[in-house]
Amino acid sequence: MFIVLTRALKSLVLALCLPVLAMAQPTPAPIKIAMIEALSGPFANTGESVYRNLAWAVERVNAAGGVKLGDKTKGAPLQIDRFDSKGQTEDALTALKAAIDQGARVVTQGNSSAVAAALMEAINKHNEREPGKRVIFLNYSAVDPILTNEKCSFWHFRFDAHADMRMNALMSVIKDDAALKSVYIIGQDYSFGQAVAREARRQLTQMRPDVRIVGDELHAIGRVKDFIPYLTKIKASGAQAVITGNWGNDLTLLVKAAKDVGYDGRFYTFYGNALGAPAAMGEAGIGKVIAVADWLPNVPTPQSEAFYQAFHQRFPNPVDDYVHMRMQLMVQALVQALEAAGTTDSVAVASQLERARVTFYAQSGAMRASDHQFQQSLVVGLMERKGTPGVKFDVEGSGYGFRVIKTLSAAEAEQATTCRMVRP
Repeated sequence: MFIVLTRALKSLVLALCLPVLAMAQPTPAPIKIAMIEALSGPFANTGESVYRNLAWAVERVNAAGGVKLGDKTKGAPLQIDRFDSKGQTEDALTALKAAIDQGARVVTQGNSSAVAAALMEAINKHNEREPGKRVIFLNYSAVDPILTNEKCSFWHFRFDAHADMRMNALMSVIKDDAALKSVYIIGQDYSFGQAVAREARRQLTQMRPDVRIVGDELHAIGRVKDFIPYLTKIKASGAQAVITGNWGNDLTLLVKAAKDVGYDGRFYTFYGNALGAPAAMGEAGIGKVIAVADWLPNVPTPQSEAFYQAFHQRFPNPVDDYVHMRMQLMVQALVQALEAAGTTDSVAVASQLERARVTFYAQSGAMRASDHQFQQSLVVGLMERKGTPGVKFDVEGSGYGFRVIKTLSAAEAEQATTCRMVRP
């Protein structure tokens, strides 16, 4: 009888203690994500816009309990650590070493394909040299196609549509514009800008051989302070439209110069929908600036509107309103991969990440395992005044927004790859 009572008491004490033990379990160490981006210099605004998006995504994950690894009762929080590359490759590589030394096993970057290529090479070498400290590279914006073709890496995952995919979306609009007979190609003189110009020439030849290319030039990235000489040439060429992959201040100053010289042709852009470009163009951009994106605020669905309103609640200042759907999907995919792997081991996480399928506010995407290029729908928008049909939301308080004029499904946006993936 005494033995039975003793066992019963022990069981009761253990049952009562279990919740206390669970509560007392320490929170796991944070999973560090190193954001390496230009936070100073001419492209600082692009880096800060990235940080806001990533910070918001991380806040949501942590508010929901963090990342559940294995049988841990408590989830591990995500932590974003900022590293300023100043937009320079050497500074980015220095930042990568510092991030790894500080315990980061996930690195994210995107606002330069040249920097992304250097980081990929450095990460490949590091992972081979230090298998116990391997790093995964999440790319949200570096869209040179070579990164998921000839230079593809098991450790690299791109969540933005690459330049050929974006150009194909723009060409789907150009193809239907029978009145267009001449274009001027201009871009930044580095790997991405060169890739955009090359693909514009190729796709024009294939889809619109009747359109003449009346100008084709590259300029130094981040160094041109006055684009009026360029726009004077463009206007004099008789070009009815400009095709450009410019981003950041190089785009803002380009479209501002068009307004200054009275150029009234269309701009087919990769990034004309934000970061000051609509405000710089003003009334001159209405019906003329066209942009391609993975998502736009005026995508006509209730879920899209709810997503945009949620971001606005977190960042109510109009100047902060450049929101990236793909970055939210990227963080969702990372969390999914971590939880499926049940560990932070980089090989295990990468193996899960290459099969990730995620949906967020009805926007879906899937990672293609063959080259680690995220597959998602694309939209093309035309700049209009806020309040016109299809333009409920403007950009950065400018009074101008983008009406969706074309939607490509993930299958329509998909492009072939030449990647020969080598896995560990």
